Amino acid sequence: ELLAFLLDGLHEDLNRVKHKPYIKSKDADGRPDEEVADEYWANHIARNDSIIVDVCQGQYKSTLVCPVCNKVSVTFDPFMYLSLPLQATTTRTMTVTVFTSDGSALPSTYTVTVPKHGRCRDLIQVLGNICSLKQSEELKVAEIQNHSIQRFLDDPLISLSTIKDDDHLAAYRVPKLVKKAVFLQLIHRLQEQEPGAAQTTSQWKAYGTPLVSSISRDDVISSGKIQSTVQRMLSPFLKKESLMHADSFDPSSMVTTVDPSGEAHSNSSSNIAKEDASSSKAVTLPNLPLQLVDESNVCFDLSVEGDKTIRIPSSSTSIVVYVDWSQKLLEKYNTHFLENLLEVFKNGPVTKKARTEPLSLYTCLEAFLREEPLVPEDMWYCPQCKERRQASKKLDLWRLPEVLVIHLKRFSYSRSMKHKLETFVNFPIHDFNLTKYVANKNSSRRQLYELYALTNHYGGMGSGHYTAHIKLLDENRWYNFDDSHISPINEDDVKSAAAYVLFYRR
Repeated sequence: ELLAFLLDGLHEDLNRVKHKPYIKSKDADGRPDEEVADEYWANHIARNDSIIVDVCQGQYKSTLVCPVCNKVSVTFDPFMYLSLPLQATTTRTMTVTVFTSDGSALPSTYTVTVPKHGRCRDLIQVLGNICSLKQSEELKVAEIQNHSIQRFLDDPLISLSTIKDDDHLAAYRVPKLVKKAVFLQLIHRLQEQEPGAAQTTSQWKAYGTPLVSSISRDDVISSGKIQSTVQRMLSPFLKKESLMHADSFDPSSMVTTVDPSGEAHSNSSSNIAKEDASSSKAVTLPNLPLQLVDESNVCFDLSVEGDKTIRIPSSSTSIVVYVDWSQKLLEKYNTHFLENLLEVFKNGPVTKKARTEPLSLYTCLEAFLREEPLVPEDMWYCPQCKERRQASKKLDLWRLPEVLVIHLKRFSYSRSMKHKLETFVNFPIHDFNLTKYVANKNSSRRQLYELYALTNHYGGMGSGHYTAHIKLLDENRWYNFDDSHISPINEDDVKSAAAYVLFYRR
């Protein structure tokens, strides 16, 4: 912060421009990047012309894309230094269990890597790829609390930082939404003996992970329809023995294999409930004890009154159905697949090891240049929509300065905490090659840099101590500057986890 203030102050004091002209920047509007970049740089120099600009300032290309109308806005902005994030702060792993809604397979649990400050759409995209989501399907991600759905993460722009490590997430593969569909949330209940109460008093308590399926409103929604939908959802959990009594059914066809990766693959015949529901040789599964919960929180028993039409208010997007697991029913199904929903992130010995692995300066630079959505506080006014939008932003290096100052973002601030990252960053001392990171392909020169100085920071957030390592170029030797104490050091000792600001020269 002091350095940025000092360079800025020196530039203002040494600015050769005494009367700054007012220049309105023009939109790129599809013109060649080189032309627009030179125009922006000329406008910048017309107001800012000092030795600091000559030596320390570069230019990057900034591309904003509107998520609604896809308007692309390109600007070229000057920079005095690059503030690079440390990768440790830019990604996180999340564990999510994916359930099918059509009864085609057992649930599978996946651990995926997502941007730490990413959005829900990033999580859905990675999960969709890993579980081979079909074109006709979409994923509905839900936060599960107390064996019920706390909320659906429906908005693709929900920040992943609102999901804590000890939360539990489930994702449901459902058919892409027909406009007239209603989601059926199936909540499992077990009978629990009241502690200390008489033998006879027991209560139904929610347990396990809810399941989700969709029912079209075009069909008549009847208790029979709900019954068959629930039976289809639960079909992968049916034990083989429970099917043996169905004479029209070959028990060997109900096989679910688990491969070494721990993923469950059911062969197509595990769709029995789905395929046979319409055929005359259907496996007659016993009616399940289902209770429908209406808007006023009253339960209706769906297994009593034959096939009754259910009225669902047009404003409702989902219905809640309880399935009550009696001891007898539990013997027919493998419900342990529904029981242990893993936490989003479990802190274990593995993560400690990962954190101590060195990080390369190139990786930090790539994280800085990666496309990501703007934070909600930084919404962009889209000139085409005439509204503020959460655009995605991509930076590219365009013009590099003689002296490149790099700031490693070791200090992280959030509303609740402030902390310093002690990550070791492996930075090149010689031949820091930025050629491939420069978007201006007309510039044929190789962009090679060497380190000549760096600032170190020791200590935490509250108090700390700064030292510097500086190479005296005429002596070709490195020295450590620590307050009034100066001592020669070997080049091998220049790198440490305390490095904070790096100074490179072309």
